[in-house]
Parts: sequence; structure tokens; C-alpha cells
Amino acid sequence: MNDAEERRLAGELRALAEEIAREAGDLLRDRAGDVRTEVGTKSTVTDMVTEVDRESELLISRRLLAARPGDGLTGEEGAARVSTTGVHWVCDPLDGTTNYLYGVPAYGVSIAAELEGRVLAAAVFDARHGEMFSAARGLGATRDGVAIHVSGLADLSMALVGTGFGYLPARRAHQGRITAYALPRVRDIRRAGSAALDHCWVACGRLDAYYEQGVQQWDYAAGALIVEEAGGRTGGFVQGSLAGMRFATNAALYEPLRALVEEAEVRAPRDDGG
Repeated sequence: MNDAEERRLAGELRALAEEIAREAGDLLRDRAGDVRTEVGTKSTVTDMVTEVDRESELLISRRLLAARPGDGLTGEEGAARVSTTGVHWVCDPLDGTTNYLYGVPAYGVSIAAELEGRVLAAAVFDARHGEMFSAARGLGATRDGVAIHVSGLADLSMALVGTGFGYLPARRAHQGRITAYALPRVRDIRRAGSAALDHCWVACGRLDAYYEQGVQQWDYAAGALIVEEAGGRTGGFVQGSLAGMRFATNAALYEPLRALVEEAEVRAPRDDGG
């Protein structure tokens, strides 16, 4: 596939991702506050899942199967299908489940399309506010069809930084220690509760940077492409005590934020006095 063919495919996949993400987001909004919602747990007692998560994933799966029957799929709630076309979709049907249950207005749907392991297209729909963030590789990133760009800030001490916390108590304690060290060294820190939206907010300049440990592929696959197509940078650590730490920043803040997190890991006080 040449570059022109890849861009054409990316644009087609982006349009489909937008369409389905909006449909799933409308379902979330329509069901918000529904007293029939059944709540279960996954990795821990605080890691919740609802029947709406599953309904949204079923909608996404059925729509993708109807539109592109040979494509593969991985969904947070268990949807799995092997690709025969080379295209594989990664979706989070409800990113921000705890927010959704509590009525906090920060949750949405995240859908990414990969071609042989490389994300080509992405859509993240903020269901509560009706905002559609999307990107296609080589074609830029948009919010509601208007091009977006990361911030131009180059001074980490003046940066508004997003983060998040996992569900395992030990991981939360570790994340809290890093955040406590970082807080006086940046402008301020925000915790929205949706990794997908955090990425989109970096992409449009609402945040200058974001970091979080323990997020899964469906949490960031779409958002990472949106950040990159908006002129930003994403990545993370793959080894050591910071393995699984992900970053999304504007171009200037990636290395300073990475260095700050590494410094925090070494210097921040531990509960054991280390």
C-alpha cells in the first residue's frame, strides 16, 4: 500500500470510527442515571463495570461487523475477533465508568483502527458534551471537524498537567508519591478520570501534558494518534518500576516531563522511608 492509498484508507476508517463512536456515545447519554444499570467489578472492588459498558461494546461490535466483516476487534469488555483484512479495531465502549456512575461529566467512547499494528484512524467522542475528537494518520486531528493543535508551552514549571490513578492500592500509592513530587514543579495537576479525554485535551491545548501508569491499549490507542496528529508526542516506559507509564505532551514538554517522573521515582519519599 502506497502513501496515498494509506491516507485514503485512514480517512475512510476515521469516518466510520466517528459515526460509530457517536452512536455509542448517544447510548451512554441516553442511559445515564438509569436505575436499572447493573454494576459489577473487574480487577478490584473499585474497578467498576456496568451493563451500559457491555451494551455500548455490543453496539460497536455489531456496527463494525456490518460495515467491515473481515476486520478484527479488541474491546475492553471482552469483544475479540481476528482480522482477515489486516485492519484491527481497538475500542473502549465507556471510558470513565466511575465518572458515569457518579454523574461526573467526563466520559466517552474511544475507537481506534490499526493496520498491521499501526494506528491509522481514531475517534474519541465526549458523550456528555457532544464533542467529537478524531484523527487520521497524515491528515491531522480535529474537534468537531475543526483542526486542533497542542499548546506551544515550553516551560514545564508553567504546564497544566493531567494524570490518573489505577485501581490497585499499591499502584495508587506509587502514583500518589510521584504526583506529590511533581505538583510543586508544574503549574498544577488535573485528574479527570478518563485517559481518552485527557489525551484529547492535550491535543487541543486544554492540557499541556499528561502522564499515567497502568492504562491499557484501549484507553490510549485512539487518543495517542489524535495527540500526534495535533503536533504532540506520546510514548512511555516499558521496563523497571515505571513500566506502563504513558505520556502525551506537546512537542517541547515530552523530555522534561519524562525526566521529572524519573526524578520523582528516585527522590520522592516512600512509606518505608526509602
